[in-house]
Amino acid sequence: MTVVPPTWLADVCAGEPYPLLFATVSGAHLYGFPSRDSDVDLRGTHALPVEEVVGLRTGEETISRSWERDGVEVDLVTHDLLKFCRLLLTRNGYVLEQLLSPLVVASSPVHEELVALAPACLTRHHAHHYLGFARTQWRLFERTGELKPLLYTFRVLLTGAHLMRTGRVVADLTRLLPYGPPYLPELVEAKRAAEHGALPGDGPGSERLAGDVLELTAALEEAREASALPDAPTAGAAVHDLVVRVRLGREG
Repeated sequence: MTVVPPTWLADVCAGEPYPLLFATVSGAHLYGFPSRDSDVDLRGTHALPVEEVVGLRTGEETISRSWERDGVEVDLVTHDLLKFCRLLLTRNGYVLEQLLSPLVVASSPVHEELVALAPACLTRHHAHHYLGFARTQWRLFERTGELKPLLYTFRVLLTGAHLMRTGRVVADLTRLLPYGPPYLPELVEAKRAAEHGALPGDGPGSERLAGDVLELTAALEEAREASALPDAPTAGAAVHDLVVRVRLGREG
């Protein structure tokens, strides 16, 4: 059964110390395999007032807080717009997925402008982010045998390859199942049933898993080499202009 984020999430952003430019749902809910006891990961961007940027007392670039409501643990992390935009102009796949998440909790005209600029932030070098993340999660699976890092491994390899081929960020593994091994739907359902469960006993063996991960890794590397994406982002000037306008209160 599909688990959706709680409807009250929009209320939780009202108490933030700085205006939120956007907040979206990330983590397992975005990736398509949340369980009933999955945390809800909120990620977004806030805007520091100009007096907390140019003065001696500066505001917090990153704000993180966690709490529980109705038995659900919520984790909210936001970056100041300047920090977020600097990350957006690197090969950081995390911030791209957060920005483009379809699970929007809070939005603004600045959010909409950032979304419009996102395609010009994409490069072939985002493949390195997904390759590195896949290696880390695969090692974790080998050490623990837990299903969650295994699904993360497949998710990032398929997301990365799709991005290289199409220029579109698709973080939801269930939308990429046709490009993966045939047993992935069963693994997704097993993860939804237990957040920290092990690989099902009737699931694929270790040799097949290792072979499929190796094949998908090679596919991502090939897609990177053949990608039409540029070597560097082209949105730098427009992103700079957006940050300046927001700082000076002229974003409207």
